[in-house]
Amino acid sequence: MMLFDTHVHLNAEQYDEDLEEVIERAREEGVHNMVVVGFDRPTIQRAMELAESYEFIYACVGWHPVDAIDMTDEDLLWIEELAAHPKVVAIGEMGLDYHWDKSPKDIQKEVFRKQIRLAKKVKLPIVIHNREATADIVEILKEEGAEEVGGIMHCFSGSPEVAKECVKINFYISLGGPVTFKNAKKPKDVAAEIPLDKLLIETDCPYLAPHPYRGKRNEPSYVKLVAEEIAAIKGVSFEEVAEATTQNAKKLFAINR
Repeated sequence: MMLFDTHVHLNAEQYDEDLEEVIERAREEGVHNMVVVGFDRPTIQRAMELAESYEFIYACVGWHPVDAIDMTDEDLLWIEELAAHPKVVAIGEMGLDYHWDKSPKDIQKEVFRKQIRLAKKVKLPIVIHNREATADIVEILKEEGAEEVGGIMHCFSGSPEVAKECVKINFYISLGGPVTFKNAKKPKDVAAEIPLDKLLIETDCPYLAPHPYRGKRNEPSYVKLVAEEIAAIKGVSFEEVAEATTQNAKKLFAINR
């Protein structure tokens, strides 16, 4: 059964010692595709290297809101150039992060809007990072006409009501490790209420490892646990969740193989 991990950070230093083994374990668990997300100069460069080295790995390139203050016009132009690469399937992760105060909110919003416009220009979907900024993110997505290209609400942690609002503007809801946590009511409610044809799965590895690995380094092979939990919540088979989320990802990213 094929699984598609739509958000990994195999470009992180946590995999410097055993990347090959991590990728092999993922393949053994049925993870046939992964998207490595770059969010600044070094991680974008590494994401591109991985996408070019493995047939089943793709890249998403963009600028993280925490580092919005560091993004230059040259960086944006570079992202636009990379968007033409056949292995680049999305722009991001982008969005707003009100938890950390490195980048002022107005600068975050400006950089977010610039990247949405870029995604529309290059006709690629958007991957959204959201931390404590849901209302502003949804408002900006609507104002900028992001529905035109759609995308992913990455590692969604909001309510089913917000998830449904995002679905209406052409965004998939992606669930990760937190849906497996015993006390995680919102992700479980979202898994129950959002139709399978609007759901994606991810690990966001090396972060947010699912139960029973919570607190340890996450890796793509664990995305199977996310799919199993969604299946249990929905009362459907694991195979049905794997098939639906894989097809959703391939459709969004325009991957035909």
